[in-house]
Amino acid sequence: MNDKAPLSVVSAKDLCLTFETNDGPVHALKDVNLEVKKGDFVSFIGPSGCGKTTFLRVIADLEKKTAGEITVNGTTPENARLDRAYGYVFQAAALYPWRTIEKNIALPLEIMGYTRADQNRRIERVLELVDLAGFGKKFPWQLSGGMQQRASIARALAFDADLLLMDEPFGALDEIVRDHLNEQLLKLWAATNKTICFVTHSIPEAVYLSTKIVVMSPRPGRVTDVIDSTLPKERPLDIRESPEFLKIAHRVREGLRAGHSYE
Repeated sequence: MNDKAPLSVVSAKDLCLTFETNDGPVHALKDVNLEVKKGDFVSFIGPSGCGKTTFLRVIADLEKKTAGEITVNGTTPENARLDRAYGYVFQAAALYPWRTIEKNIALPLEIMGYTRADQNRRIERVLELVDLAGFGKKFPWQLSGGMQQRASIARALAFDADLLLMDEPFGALDEIVRDHLNEQLLKLWAATNKTICFVTHSIPEAVYLSTKIVVMSPRPGRVTDVIDSTLPKERPLDIRESPEFLKIAHRVREGLRAGHSYE
């Protein structure tokens, strides 16, 4: 019998980040404490400017902490980045328009020195994972916004990192497309057993996708609540009408309201 607790993929203790500007210091994150376990789907939600994206960027070593501790896979964010321990999906698809979809997905693999045969194998696999098989020869401008974001996710999955960082990837899409991509993302998560850190402004999206929801306060960004979801792992869209879903959504909403008056 193996009763070991899941490993911490991300561990933050008293994490702070302050930006120095011409108008004085800006305290983006203050005393953030959080554990993200292997296999978790963690959503970060809070008002604009609360540090959600900043925290993701600290995990990715795109921003440097000014105090406290943070580890990714038990090491520093810098070492995790050099080990290619994560894939990153940005708010915009950020696909090169002059490269086909498969060539966009291949770009990080080319940089990392994968053979052409290995590139092709990985590209085929991730296109199937995001339901874009048959679209590899298309250019980004030939695809819808939702399909472009799926291609961006495929690129982040191409080198098979265990951690996926997603910064509001569906924020610019209409509600119907967003619902569809939420369903696809849950299926992808179940199929790959990745650990996902996901930034969103949407309460229904956070509750629908997550095993854990992190509610953050306005700047300086603090964690005001961490909610462990009691929803089953398999979640049809109509679960959003269930009493348990609405109960969790209410707690998130109350946490956001409380955070706005947090001193």
